[in-house]
Amino acid sequence: MASNFKIFVHRNSENLHLKLMGDFDGSSAWELLNVLKKSATGTYKVIIHTSSLKNIYPFGRETFQENLRHWKVDPVRILFTGEKASQIAPEKSVCL
Repeated sequence: MASNFKIFVHRNSENLHLKLMGDFDGSSAWELLNVLKKSATGTYKVIIHTSSLKNIYPFGRETFQENLRHWKVDPVRILFTGEKASQIAPEKSVCL
């Protein structure tokens, strides 16, 4: 994991907010996937905030996108927000 990568987790009502900070590499992608797997149960919407990301490394993005594609938790919706949303989100994802 990038030494400066952190995930801040906040849950309100039926939503889970994940604020990503630092550099996003392959290990960071796995950490994010594990947090999703552990924390998304019982939520309606997961909102991933990307504004505090610094560098997004291609291997991290590809690792996250490929593994998220195979992850099915219904009816959880994943939304990406912030200026780096389109850099990390898989195709056809909702970016705000």
